[in-house]
Amino acid sequence: MAVALSELNATFDRILEPSRFRDYAPNGLQVEGRPEVQRLVSGVTACQALVDAAIDVGADAILVHHGYFWRNEAPVLTGMKRRRIAALLDADISLFGYHLPLDAHPEYGNNARLAARLGISSEEPLHPDDPAAVGNVGSLAAPTPVTEFLDTISRELDRVPLHVGDVNRRVQRIAWCTGGAQGYIEAAVAAGADLYLTGEASEQTVHVAREEGIEFVAAGHHATERYGVQALGDAVAAELGLEHQFIDIDNPV
Repeated sequence: MAVALSELNATFDRILEPSRFRDYAPNGLQVEGRPEVQRLVSGVTACQALVDAAIDVGADAILVHHGYFWRNEAPVLTGMKRRRIAALLDADISLFGYHLPLDAHPEYGNNARLAARLGISSEEPLHPDDPAAVGNVGSLAAPTPVTEFLDTISRELDRVPLHVGDVNRRVQRIAWCTGGAQGYIEAAVAAGADLYLTGEASEQTVHVAREEGIEFVAAGHHATERYGVQALGDAVAAELGLEHQFIDIDNPV
């Protein structure tokens, strides 16, 4: 069953409410393709490999978390950016990108889906004074040895995370934000978290964790953000009667 591109766009926007967010890139339809969509492909980042894979499976549209036209990037279409966009235009494929709205959605968001995989309840926002901010604070069902929680992360995300702290400690109150949110570690400290989980680490993150006495885990930017776009793609495909396929382009970061 094919649906109008405009209907797909309106459905994504209705669910994610992108106008609520001050973001680093435009959210929504970023490259316009054919006017009707039957096959939707989703992925984390609109890299050349994902575009090529979507072309190979006959996609009409691509949904990603990391799209194009980021703030402060050069506005010209040259080199890598030209090749990516030219491939989309030549194949008449649309590209939808949703960044912070996809992180934050309480059901289909990256943070919500990661928490569900790791057994973390979501109890409050990490930044309670900013309703458009991302990140959450919650709890494990019981105090859990850090080593056991790290094993869960390794099993669910299929990668060994970076850990800074005491492997013998038990943790229960967890703060987390997927992707490159290592800068939120002090908000996690302020929230009284035993452990802060994100995707990446910076040099200074290690010192903050050690000096503030909080466990810190970096489980991979890509690895922590694979699940929101899949959940959203599945939900919208079911609602509109589309075919949906998630394509995971490996990224060790």
